[in-house]
Amino acid sequence: MTFEAFFLPAENGQRFCLFHPANKTQNAAARGQVVYVHPLTEEMNKSRRMAALQARALALAGYDVLQIDLLGCGDSSGDFGDATWVAWVDDVVSACRWLRERTDEHTKPLPRPPLWLWGLRAGCLLATQAAQNLQEPCHFLFWAPTPTGKPLLQQFLRLKATADLANGNAKSVMDGLRSDLAQGRAVEIGGYLLSPDLANGLEQAKLISPLKSCKPSRVEWFELSTRDDASLTPVAVNAIAQWRQAGYEVHSHIVLGPSFWQTTEIEDAPKLIAATIAAVISGGQ
Repeated sequence: MTFEAFFLPAENGQRFCLFHPANKTQNAAARGQVVYVHPLTEEMNKSRRMAALQARALALAGYDVLQIDLLGCGDSSGDFGDATWVAWVDDVVSACRWLRERTDEHTKPLPRPPLWLWGLRAGCLLATQAAQNLQEPCHFLFWAPTPTGKPLLQQFLRLKATADLANGNAKSVMDGLRSDLAQGRAVEIGGYLLSPDLANGLEQAKLISPLKSCKPSRVEWFELSTRDDASLTPVAVNAIAQWRQAGYEVHSHIVLGPSFWQTTEIEDAPKLIAATIAAVISGGQ
């Protein structure tokens, strides 16, 4: 299938995007529109192949898909050290608006297809915050979501301390990183310069519903495991319950496959791709 690569203008530069148009008959509307929000740092790099495979599969199934490199990531403007949580949320909002405006231009007078925000790991947190700034309801597709951003920040900071585990200096390294960030100083971790603004935004982020859903909005929640008897964690179960209380129709799925965003070699999870397509299509939206 063909795709369109372009740069989306932004307030502080431009964002590299890949647009995968839906496979549909002429003048027909897409089944839906999907904006992909990638995870952090090396998780983003490790998951690029899976994101591309899923984007193409969704397009073949009749969905428009837009992938965007956030500020300081991939081929977009800036360095990682320029990124802030607020800027990343704004990038996701801009991506959604570009996709919706393109629909309005190409499908009038047909009604707008439903909008999906698809996140992986930290991308799920960004998606929910971006949804608060949209003027319309949307569905969510979560891949390996974390209910809060705090453990993701902790995991990232631990990369700096790994080399000091053997000599017992890991705690002092972690304390030093925390102190630097608290005093407004960026820290370098694994070749990435982490700004205090980005660290604070990630640490405070929570995977909570952006608003009380007055329409039948959906959440498709996917976890991966290499075990046949895997189950959702209590934290995930509680988070899902909160979304349901807010009026969302939530479906949880545990799919056999590797945690491809953190494996040593680039790996695929074909069962996740197939299960995602089936779940998104199942509701008819």
